[in-house]
Amino acid sequence: MQMLPASQAEAIILDLVQPLNSDRDGERVDLRLAAGRVLAQAVTSNLDFPHWDNSAMDGYAVRYADVQNCSVEHPAVLEVIEEIPAGYQPQRSIGAGQAARILTGSMMPLGADTVVIQEVTQRQNDRVIIRSAPEPQAFVRRRAAFYQAGTPLLAAGLLLSASEIAVLAAAQCTQVTVYRRPRVAIFSTGDELVAPDQPLAPGKIVDSNQSALAALVAQAGAEPICLGVVPDRPASLRAAIVRAISQADLVLSSGGVSVGDYDYVDRTLEELGAVIQVRSVAVKPGKPLTVAVFESAQSLLYFGLPGNPVSALVSFWRFVQPALRKLSGLSDSWRPTVVRARTIHELRSDGNRESYLWGQAHLVQGEYEFHLAGGSHSSGNLINLAQTNSLAIVPIGQTLIASGAPVDVMLVGKARLV
Repeated sequence: MQMLPASQAEAIILDLVQPLNSDRDGERVDLRLAAGRVLAQAVTSNLDFPHWDNSAMDGYAVRYADVQNCSVEHPAVLEVIEEIPAGYQPQRSIGAGQAARILTGSMMPLGADTVVIQEVTQRQNDRVIIRSAPEPQAFVRRRAAFYQAGTPLLAAGLLLSASEIAVLAAAQCTQVTVYRRPRVAIFSTGDELVAPDQPLAPGKIVDSNQSALAALVAQAGAEPICLGVVPDRPASLRAAIVRAISQADLVLSSGGVSVGDYDYVDRTLEELGAVIQVRSVAVKPGKPLTVAVFESAQSLLYFGLPGNPVSALVSFWRFVQPALRKLSGLSDSWRPTVVRARTIHELRSDGNRESYLWGQAHLVQGEYEFHLAGGSHSSGNLINLAQTNSLAIVPIGQTLIASGAPVDVMLVGKARLV
């Protein structure tokens, strides 16, 4: 069985993904419910930003012609004809020799083109003395300087976070069109598995994969559909796959994709008309990986993940999450985020496959440091995966990365959410 390099497998997977359709898969939601959703239609606004000329500082709104030559020796003395607090519409125009007291964010009065900051002024009753010449148009934020009404404000394909929500709120967009959440069917295979709420008999294993994958799917902004544990029987597996593809945009199963006597996933997929595109990848953990496409189900993508818990999670982070990001309608940034870090611990690999060693990455004085998780780095040891936020990558052909050396680190978990 040929093992594909991780980069080649990723390219194949992303090429297979058909993103949600903005016309068919868009839905209107209230702005307060839009955080974490992907914008399906570009947004324009009929408002300019700023909405009108306004002051960027506390001071005095003046005509530049009246203050351009003033100095400590030859100050300008202007008549203050109006006070303009924030939220107030000026009532008077500024003429020659006049000024208006103005606060940050307040609307500029007609006739004024410059703001003199209050630090270089002295107020005397209805007069203000200005002892320093400002630059022309100083501290004036011009109407439409940030955004012009009718032009694109936010593009389709953006993930809406707090900053985008703020922009939409300021533009009075109280509803937006977003992509619906992708539906992801999840099930685990294996006679040895029991659900977390069932008694654990001798020889059995608690199914942690389904809970973990459901959490990862939800973090990725998709809707998990948990279908339970499927026994190692071809008829049961066939029924589970048929059920899954009937109600999901993407299917995740764990287990049954290796070369054991009870590994039926690949065979069953082919019997159901799926075309298998990936069978094995040169990564550790996570070598057995089945990726298939159902052309009859709008190119639905099927991922058969390894059964070992760590392998399943690493496979999700490396291959499934990029596919989900593209499927969700995101316009870019599908691939994992990889940063350069300095490893605190020695990193070892057999060199035969691209190896992922889990741990934590922290920014220290602007530089990432990678701390290897303690204990055994076995694909069956789920315990030391807790608190993982990154995977150090040891390339094929390399067996050692010394402590203190640079290493590529893939950010996962809380460090890399959709």
